[in-house]
Amino acid sequence: MEKKVLKVVKIGGKLIEDENKLREFLNDFSELETPKILIHGGGSMATKTAQKLGYETKMVDGRRITDANSIKVITMVYGGLINKNIVAKLQARGTNAIGLCGADGASIVSKKREIKEIDFGFVGDIVKINTSFISSLLEQGIIPVFSAISYSGDGQLYNTNGDSVAAEVAKAMSAVFDTELDFCFEKKGVLTDVDNDESVIKEIDEQLYKQLMNRGVISEGMLPKLHNCFQALRHGVTKIRLGDSNLLKKNSVHTKIIK
Repeated sequence: MEKKVLKVVKIGGKLIEDENKLREFLNDFSELETPKILIHGGGSMATKTAQKLGYETKMVDGRRITDANSIKVITMVYGGLINKNIVAKLQARGTNAIGLCGADGASIVSKKREIKEIDFGFVGDIVKINTSFISSLLEQGIIPVFSAISYSGDGQLYNTNGDSVAAEVAKAMSAVFDTELDFCFEKKGVLTDVDNDESVIKEIDEQLYKQLMNRGVISEGMLPKLHNCFQALRHGVTKIRLGDSNLLKKNSVHTKIIK
């Protein structure tokens, strides 16, 4: 029996903060006719909120140290402000969505990141996706909108990389659906020159990825994003693209990840 196509889409925090781009993106997302899941970040908004509350945000190599105050802010901003605004906007477009974090329906279970050189605090690495719960929502025509928060079996909420959430959800759901994964962020795709938005690499396989990495073309935030892409491709996800807020439009400029 042929599997239905499922579209898993991750939208980055910088797009969420741009009202015009978010409006266009949500229009396009609402018009997708396949079953779909939306996953969002919101790191920059969490940082700004923490500053207003007088909390210091600590970063190491571009990664957030999530202390006790930070996880409270992240829960408020990701799970509350951003998540519910997106759900409300989707409902206004006739898309019946439900806002979730990993604790809801035990949908995204994680464990605390192991302490090696750095203790990242309340940061979780995903160990299980509840595919039956997510599938039951999709079967009812309800669109899950996940914030990048997972939880452990003992009730602790964890800050979790949004790209990792998207990749792990897509991988797990590929057992049930023909799963496609889209990463929407502020760039048109993977660029050969970060200062030139038109220098989009149309296709990247693992060999080219390693070459670009060795040449320093790919660095910082793009490295874990592409790592997640190739992991997903190896574990059943059939199609992966990276692009800007126009990614869901026909004939968009983007980067495709290929085997």
